[in-house]
Amino acid sequence: MRLMDPYLNKGRNVTTDNYFTTVNLAKQLRIKVTSIIGTMNKIRREVPSTVRTTKNNLYSTKLYKSGDMTLTVYQGKLKKKVAVFSTLHQDVSLEKNAKKTPETIKFYNETKYRGNILDQMAQKYSVRTCTRRWPIHSFQTTLDLAAINAWVIYKEETKAKITGKEFLEQLSEELANINIQSRKKLDQKEISEMEKTKIKAET
Repeated sequence: MRLMDPYLNKGRNVTTDNYFTTVNLAKQLRIKVTSIIGTMNKIRREVPSTVRTTKNNLYSTKLYKSGDMTLTVYQGKLKKKVAVFSTLHQDVSLEKNAKKTPETIKFYNETKYRGNILDQMAQKYSVRTCTRRWPIHSFQTTLDLAAINAWVIYKEETKAKITGKEFLEQLSEELANINIQSRKKLDQKEISEMEKTKIKAET
């Protein structure tokens, strides 16, 4: 809700993954004139038990409704079905193609694109290490996202054709050189102070 604060009460929609999508969040956003659409984890209490136990035919769709909330369960693969929760779609139509893709699935795929691509870019070249300490994990994620943002801004401002890998290598070298130069200045200062101390001791 804090992340969405600047965009609330403006009739917008937010697309989330199954980590965030809940009925409680949907109710809170409804009060703020904001709709939500996102994948929902099938083990959540809000999801009917039949979703977990029933086997559906390939490319079949089942809809569950409660007020203005719609849950679309789509069997996109033989052994995998996806559940998409929405307060934006009151009626769900199916595409007239072989896969009979529901409107909610198509809308989710179109609006999730930027978030998923960003995650993929961050995972490709990451500073993350294995850790159980969430502050470190959050800090490392911030560094990954900051590097991607810096790359995008650099390309926009300079019109340079540079890959993400090349930019990160250049960025790391520049940051390392700044640290090296500061260390050299510090070492020179310490040496000069030691020499002054030695001269005073001799006199």
